This record gives sequence, structure tokens and C-alpha cells, in this order.
Amino acid sequence: MCGISGFISSQYSKEDLEQMTNVLQHRGPDAGAAFFDEQSRIGLGHRRLSIIDLTTNANQPYTSQCGGYKMVFNGEIYNYKEIIKELKFKHKFEPKTNSDTEVVLEAFATWGADFVNKLNGMFAIAIWDITKKELLLFRDRLGIKPLYYYQKDDCFAFASEIKALVSLVEKENLTVNFDTITDLLHYGYATGNSSIYNEIRKVESGNYMQVANGIIVKNNSFWKIEDIVQKELFSNEDQVVKELDHKISNAVAQRMLADVPLGTFLSGGIDSSLITATAQKLSNSPINTFSIGFKDQKQDESKYAKEIAKTLKTNHNELILSEQDAIAEVDKLFDVFDEPFGDSSAIPTLLVCQMAKKQITVALSGDGGDELFLGYGMYNWAERLSNSLLYTLRKPISKSLNILGNKKYKRGALVLNAPSKQHLKSHIFSQEQYLFSKREIEQLLINPNKGNLILEEFDLSRTLNPMEGQAFFDLKNYLKDDLLVKVDRSSMFHSLEVRVPLLDHNVVSYAMNIAPQLKYKNGESKYILKQVLYQYLPKALFDRPKKGFSVPLSKWLKTDLKYLIDTFLSKTRVENAGIVRFEIVNSLIQRYLKGEDYLYNRLWMLIQIHRFFET
Repeated sequence: MCGISGFISSQYSKEDLEQMTNVLQHRGPDAGAAFFDEQSRIGLGHRRLSIIDLTTNANQPYTSQCGGYKMVFNGEIYNYKEIIKELKFKHKFEPKTNSDTEVVLEAFATWGADFVNKLNGMFAIAIWDITKKELLLFRDRLGIKPLYYYQKDDCFAFASEIKALVSLVEKENLTVNFDTITDLLHYGYATGNSSIYNEIRKVESGNYMQVANGIIVKNNSFWKIEDIVQKELFSNEDQVVKELDHKISNAVAQRMLADVPLGTFLSGGIDSSLITATAQKLSNSPINTFSIGFKDQKQDESKYAKEIAKTLKTNHNELILSEQDAIAEVDKLFDVFDEPFGDSSAIPTLLVCQMAKKQITVALSGDGGDELFLGYGMYNWAERLSNSLLYTLRKPISKSLNILGNKKYKRGALVLNAPSKQHLKSHIFSQEQYLFSKREIEQLLINPNKGNLILEEFDLSRTLNPMEGQAFFDLKNYLKDDLLVKVDRSSMFHSLEVRVPLLDHNVVSYAMNIAPQLKYKNGESKYILKQVLYQYLPKALFDRPKKGFSVPLSKWLKTDLKYLIDTFLSKTRVENAGIVRFEIVNSLIQRYLKGEDYLYNRLWMLIQIHRFFET
């Protein structure tokens, strides 16, 4: 795992390249180097976190055996040994290293851009074609690894994180993307290929970009999740359990390949428990497992993780935190994410990564299970609002629930007060995340805008049921632009690589075509995934309500973190920023302090945005 950076521009020097590369040192503390060719105006920078082949032979930037290509690469290719066999058969290729880096570049030299379809892994790749004077950027299928770029006139630059681009480009050349402000208020994250800056964007997942003379020549798609949805469904329960178990086991086995210590995150939930159980099955010795808990029992699930670890006989590590331990991490968020980020579960994620790094360099995580197997409660709202009678009567029912005054009813009223079906998926998501509805945003913003375009309907080979449709929306957006961003930045901030077996594209392709009746059965979410899990662990260990990986932020903003409201949502700061109407912000604060706790995430997002404008 690494940090990459580079540019095509006559404006920048080798010193500029080294500066932006060193900004990413946390992503790769083991080695750093740069390639700079003044004549071609190209620079490639790399920071290395050594995982496979720990020798200097695998350091980057890397040059192909033919001498025609240079590359910097962030990620891991789990099937690189199979690709070596293909290369040997193709032209008697003999590797000079034991790393996947060399294989990636030789595969490109052999098959051209189509090589990317052979890769199984997570990756952000930049390849410079010395003869054609062309830069190619590739990003993995699901968007596990980040890749940002800056483009203005004939100046093009790229990096693993926004902070590297900001260090290269003078801030006077960057302007705020106010469409992204709208998205942050509604979703809690920057959507699609956007960022908080107009001039900095993301290479889309499953895409590769061609750049020549500092200009983007073409943007190409090599994989779309829409294309893997089939008409025929896998509906035989026994066969699906067997095949799903097989595919997940293969994915975990591939991701256990490393020349450094490895472990798993174990929260005690379904997904992390299955990944841990599978890894332990494949290991000849106890694997390392890591969990954190809170002294506040409402937030502490560590006792379940400990019991699961005991059953599996893992080498378990737990950290029980006080509120002060977690609160101390809040200021780090702004350094870690580079732009406003609304997911407060980044706080415990940072802490578990910090703890794990003391013993391991690679961790396996269970991300993706909820989106693939209908695990979120919000999917029930999609099913309810698909009822034509309820949808027709949603406004008067919402009004009635709001009058009753109960906090739970008021939250339900907000979800029911849905706009047109065209925006139903984003509305359900925003309200389940305690964020602003589109209607609220129109009233809140001084200069309202529609936000960046985010699709809610998809061209698929079969019609998805309402729950599947909501989950598909999350796979396309929430997973990529929130959850995977959270995991990447939090782990790499502590120089820890996190691998996500459930997002192996073979697992995803199979899971997307499992009959929804096996994912949500008799009122039980993630039913089929649980059947795989129960082959390894007793069902009784999971007979409890689902809880997220969260912190008691609604409490903290009234106590230890109240200063954030007082500081960043003060009348002076809000009016100076000129983004939102202070009278509405003040009304939200007063309602929250008087007991409407569900407003906490709206205030948290406003704090994030106004703190960004301060810095």
C-alpha cells in the first residue's frame, strides 16, 4: 500500500514533485522516490508501505523491462502470481522481484490498457508511456483506492489524497464547489467524481483516464456494476450457501498473502465475524483480532467480539475507551480527510487502526456486507414507501406523526415527508443518516443549488425490488464515497493497509445475483450471509439487535464537544462564511439543546463545513 502523486506540466519542478509526494509520507513511511523528466514535463512520485517483497528491488517509480514505461502504483493485486504464469507463457517473462508492482507494469506492457481486466485487487495506477508521451490513470472497480486529479489549462496533476494537490497548487487557484456543499448537507460526503474544490476531482471507479500534454484526452470505463446484474437469479439456498462460502473463502485466502504481520478487525457483527472466522479457518496459527469498545455500555459491543474471538481461539486485542479518548481524536479528522466529512464513525475507525498498527501492517475488514446483503434498516423504508397507498398518504401521515411530539415519531415523519419518487432513494438515505432533506437545504442555503448530479435510476437487465434498489444506490454512492473513504484515510493515516474481501469483484458479481428472498427472509436481514457464518460460529452469539460502529455524538455535542457548536456555528462565523442562514442554524441548535437529539448530525455536518472555511 502506498501514496502516489505526479503531474504533467511545465509549471512545476522536481522540488514541487518531492514536496507533494512527501505530504503523503503517512501512506508510505518505508521508502520514497520520484521520477522527473523536464523535457517531457512529467513527474511521478511514490511513498511506499512495504507489504510484499520487502526489498528495495520493489521500490517505485518502477521501470518496465523494455524500458518504455514508468509507473507508480497504490494497492494490492491478489492474483499477481497467476498473471506471472500468463506472462511466462506469452513471452517467457522472468520476474526480477517477488512483488505485484513489477507484474502490473509488465502486464500493461504486454496487453495494453486491457490488462486492467485481468487484475483482482484494489488499485490506483499511473503509467507513463515514454514513446507516446501519454499518462494513463487506472482506478479499481469498486473505488477502494482513491485517486484525485487537478486539471487547469495544460496543467494536470494527480495524487492519492487532496492534501498533496493542495500543497502543489497555490490556494488562490482553488475555488469552493458549492454543489458539493449541497451534497455534504444531504449525504454527508462528496459524491461522484466531485470534491470540495471545483478544480480537484476523482477518477471514477472502474475507469481509466488518458492524459497528453496536460489535457485529458479520454475517460474510459472498463467495469460497471450495472453490467454484472443478470436476469437469472441464484435461488437454491443450499447451493448459494456453498458457493458463497467458497467465493468468500477464496477472497479471504488471497488477501492473507503478505510478507508482514496480518490480522482482522472484529466488531462482533456479522460481516467482521465471518471474515475473521474464514481467516482463522485458513490459518495454521491463531490470527490477530482487534476491537474497541466504550466504557459507556450503550456503545460498547466489545464483549460480543471477545466471546467470538474466544470461540475461534484468535489472539484477541481490545481497547476500551473513555469518552475523552475518543473526543481527543476529533481534531485529527480535519487533517485526515482534507474536506468536510460527515461520518462520525471515522473516530472509532481511526482508533482501531492506531491500535492495530502497533502489531500488524495488514488488516482484513468486513466492509460491503450490508450493501450486498440488505443489511441496513433503511431498506425497509424503501419497501414501505413502495406501497402506493402509503406513498399517496405520506404527507398527512407525516404531519400527524410530527404533531404527536415523540422523538421517534418525528424522525419517522421526516422520512415519510418524501419528495417525488425521482429523489426517493436519496431522501431515505439522508433521513436515515439524520441529515438535511432537499427541502430543508433549499431553506437553509443563502444561494440554493441542486448539487452534483447523482443518479437514482439505473439501466439494468432486470428490475430490482425496492430494497435491492436502495442497496444498489448505496453500492454506487455511500459505499464508495463514504465508507471506503473512511477506511482508506483512517488506516493510511496510521500506515496500515486494510483489505476488504467482501468487495472482491467475484464475490460482488455473485452476490448481486442472489435472489433477494434469500438476502431478506422472514423479516431477517442478511439471511443468506448468516447461514454461511453459522457454519463456523453458533447462531446464539448473534441473537441481538444490530448496532453500527458509532460514537455517542448526540451526547457529546451537548457536553464535551459543545465548544464546536459555540465556535463554528456562532453568529459571526456563520454570517462571515455566507453559506447558510444563521436564523435557521440557530433554530436547529435550540431545538437540539431542548431535546430533539436526532438533529445532531445536521449540526455536525454544519460544523465540518464551517471549520473547513476557517482553515
